[in-house]
Amino acid sequence: MYKNKASGGTNNVCGGRIKQYREAMEEKTSQRKLADLLQLQGIDLDKNAIQRIECGKRFVTDIELRALAQVLGVTYQQLLDE
Repeated sequence: MYKNKASGGTNNVCGGRIKQYREAMEEKTSQRKLADLLQLQGIDLDKNAIQRIECGKRFVTDIELRALAQVLGVTYQQLLDE
């Protein structure tokens, strides 16, 4: 049976990168602030969802990935590279 898990057993491959890019932003950006920035893009995620994405417990949709890349100022590929 197939399982939708990344090689490390997480539900996404981009969570760690999202955290790295969020923490590297010029202006200090908390998970809550990232969620607020995403809401301005029309993506309804809260701080808890960001936390679950970053630790690999939540799947990320392509729509969310596009908005995350835009808010973080990176490309999709940068978020997906392991």
